[in-house]
Amino acid sequence: MMGRALDLARRAWGATHPNPMVGALLVEEGVVVAEGWHARDGGAHAERVALAALARRPAAGATLYVTLEPCSTRGRTGACCDLIREAGIARVVIGATDPNPAHAGRACGLLRSAGIEVRAGVCAEECADLNLVFNHWITTGLPLLAGKIATTRDGFSIPPPGISRWITGELARADAHRWRRLFPGILVGAGTVRTDNPALTRRWTEEGVGHEECGRRFVLDPMLATAAGAQADWPRLYTDRWRERTTVVATPAADPQLRWRLEAAGVTVWEQATTRGAAGWGKFARRCAEEGVTGVLIEGGATVLNDALAAGALDYGFWYQARFAGGSVWGGEVERWELTAPMGARLGEDHLTRGRILA
Repeated sequence: MMGRALDLARRAWGATHPNPMVGALLVEEGVVVAEGWHARDGGAHAERVALAALARRPAAGATLYVTLEPCSTRGRTGACCDLIREAGIARVVIGATDPNPAHAGRACGLLRSAGIEVRAGVCAEECADLNLVFNHWITTGLPLLAGKIATTRDGFSIPPPGISRWITGELARADAHRWRRLFPGILVGAGTVRTDNPALTRRWTEEGVGHEECGRRFVLDPMLATAAGAQADWPRLYTDRWRERTTVVATPAADPQLRWRLEAAGVTVWEQATTRGAAGWGKFARRCAEEGVTGVLIEGGATVLNDALAAGALDYGFWYQARFAGGSVWGGEVERWELTAPMGARLGEDHLTRGRILA
């Protein structure tokens, strides 16, 4: 039952920030009679959606399964604990505890005091992992900064000649775009922009239909070198239909004329004393927090990732390892990450290892 609730929650993958993804279902005598999930920020919570879908009062002895501890305070949509009690639900099965220190475990006590049977911690790790961005945001007040790398089996960042322009296969690349959809922001350095001219959009296929969307795009470019030259030669991040979702992080030493040209084109420029080291990453994280960006996926290159790691700024890591060995390194080698409680996934012939980065 909790597995089904998790599937429901994932239907809103990346669409609920800054709120968590939550799935819920109502069960009567072992049969699922209603389902719901939190679809977007400001929308009805999963428990409320499931009860509305039932369109009647739950039968005596009904059980509610929910992936995250129900809210116990009255926000924009009302406290779900009150709703559960008023509906006459007899039993609540909870996945993960609310990570908010002010609320953690509070709902369990309120429900039990109302005579409702509560079982907590069912598939707790899976339910908590579903909201890794939200969990970090709500406990620290800062965005989750996650690095992503792809290497050959023996650690090279460019495949051998004649193999492929891609290190990983189609399944791994699709998975990388899935994680892009989870993070509100994505970041690269000026070197990656100049070399690859990336779009940094999220692309996926669902029921045979292709989709593309764009989150916040960040470029670390202390001197605004990527904006030099004729505007016709600018990278696509500064000229495409999503250019107003692009932010370039620069220093006061950058040419003010380049900044003016970028801003006139609709690109945002953040100025900070440095873009490197603990000071640079700290300032960037705080600015993201001020603007409600709850997570940023850092996709390279090696200089940017290594600097973030050395500064202690990387919170999480995604390491895609290809099926073949050999190759070469471009722009320096990415330092190895130590991950705590790593999780693995086989993606065709490739492999993903992910987890929190050991400070």
